[in-house]
Amino acid sequence: MMKGLIVTCFVVLITFFGTSSKEKSFKIVLLPDTQHYSESYPEIFYAQAQWIAENPDSIAFVLHQGDITNHNTSKEWEVASGAMSLLDGKVPYVVCIGNHDYGTNGANDIRNTEPFNTWFPYEKYSKTAGFGGAFEEGKMDNVWYTFKAGGINWLILSLEFGPRNKILDWASEVVKNHPSHKVIINTHAYMYSDDTRMSEERGHHWLPMLSKMNIGATGSEAVNNGEQMWKKFVSQYPNILMVVSGHVLDDGVGTLVSEGKHGNKVYQMLANYQKYVNGSVNGGNGFFRILTVNPGKRRISVRTYSPYLNEYITDPSQQFEFEGVLF
Repeated sequence: MMKGLIVTCFVVLITFFGTSSKEKSFKIVLLPDTQHYSESYPEIFYAQAQWIAENPDSIAFVLHQGDITNHNTSKEWEVASGAMSLLDGKVPYVVCIGNHDYGTNGANDIRNTEPFNTWFPYEKYSKTAGFGGAFEEGKMDNVWYTFKAGGINWLILSLEFGPRNKILDWASEVVKNHPSHKVIINTHAYMYSDDTRMSEERGHHWLPMLSKMNIGATGSEAVNNGEQMWKKFVSQYPNILMVVSGHVLDDGVGTLVSEGKHGNKVYQMLANYQKYVNGSVNGGNGFFRILTVNPGKRRISVRTYSPYLNEYITDPSQQFEFEGVLF
C-alpha cells in the first residue's frame, strides 16, 4: 500500500514539474523608436530602461526596434547607450538599427553605421549570453540570439532597415540551421498602419526601398519592403512565429496574422509612439509594448505601458490577445 502511494506521488510530481516549465509564461518587451527621447527627453528613455531593469525576473528579452537616435549624433548616442546599458547583466536585449541611425544627421543618405557600432560595439555584445552570430563580424547591424523560455527554444533575428537581399539570404540560413527554434524577426520597417505589410503597390509612405541610400540598388544589394520580406523570407519557414517593427506614423499601430507556405500562422505587429504619430506627447511619453507569452494556454497577450507615466493604453488596437497560438 505504502509502495503504491509513493509511486503515485512520484508520478504526480513528475507530471507537475514536467509540465510547469512549459506552461510558465514570460514577457518580451518591444521598445520602438526612441529617437526623440535620445534627442530631447532623455529622462523618458531612462525611465523605460530603469523599469525594465527593476523587473528582470519575468522578462526574457527586450527588442529595441530601431530609430535609436533622431540625428545620428554623438550626444544622442550617448543618451541611448547610457539608457540601454542599465539592462546590462539584468535582462538580455538587442538593438535594431533604423533609418535615422544612418548617414548625415540621420538622413540615411549613406550606408554608414559606424556611430551605431561605436556606441553598441560588437566586442561587448558578442560576449553576452545567447549571442549567436552576425552577418558581418565586428558589426551589430544584423545579428541573432537564442534563449529558452516557457520550455521552448527561441531565436531572435534582428535585421537592418530594409534588409538587403544578401541579408535575407543569410537570415534564411540561420533559420534553416535552427529548425527546432521558434523565430522572432525584429526589424525597423515591416508593417504599415493599415494592417498590411509595407508595399509600394499599396501607395505606402516611408518605404525602405525609397530612402536615399537605397534608391537604385540592385542584385544582392537590393532593399526589401515588408511585403517583399514576407514573400522572399518570412513566409518560407514553418518555425517563424512573429515579426515586430516600428517606423510608421499615422496612428502608429498595425496588426496582421498571416499563414506561411507550411500552414503556420505568423503574428506581425507595428507599434510606434514617437513624435508625429497621432496623439503623441513628449516624443511618445515612454510607451512600449509588453508581450506575455503563455505556451500552456497557447496565448500571446499584448499590453501597451509607459513606466514614465505609470499608465496603460487600453484601446483595442493597443491591448489584445492572440489565441490558439501553436508554439
